[in-house]
Amino acid sequence: MLYPPGTPTQPEIIAIALSKLNIKSTDVFADIGCGSGSVSIAASGLAKHVFAIDNRDDAVNAASENIKEYGIKNITLLKGDAIMLLPDIDMDCAFIGGSKNIKQVLEILIEKKKKPKMRFVVSAVKVETVAIAMEIMKKNNVFKELLQIQISRGNELAGGTMFKPENPIFLVVGGA
Repeated sequence: MLYPPGTPTQPEIIAIALSKLNIKSTDVFADIGCGSGSVSIAASGLAKHVFAIDNRDDAVNAASENIKEYGIKNITLLKGDAIMLLPDIDMDCAFIGGSKNIKQVLEILIEKKKKPKMRFVVSAVKVETVAIAMEIMKKNNVFKELLQIQISRGNELAGGTMFKPENPIFLVVGGA
């Protein structure tokens, strides 16, 4: 899988985030800040349709190649600013993988909460992003849960195995 610059979302984080969204086969899902498309690809097996959104050329190119490689047909890849694209997408759930315009993105998703089943997860590596997301979600009574996830992977060391930790990830869960 091709990865654009930045921190790719690890498969374990994707699994937890998607489980928190409780995606149904009738749902339309948005992957905001899709990067390589790994979250979109995983969600495509659960959702009716996926919108993968990113503003970066390298991310859109990587996501496009990865979607083609897996032969997935229910993903629409959109290049552009999420705050301009999201208002026109009728979605049920969303994964926010980037912190750019996080306030505006959350405000748009919260406005869409009028849909009784709207839900979303913010994935963040920066504490500041977590604070912003929690403040907005709590103010709008859509905050559900905050998770801090630390993954360590086994690596060989002197004939044995040691665990090498990866950066912790925060998931901020919100919605109806």
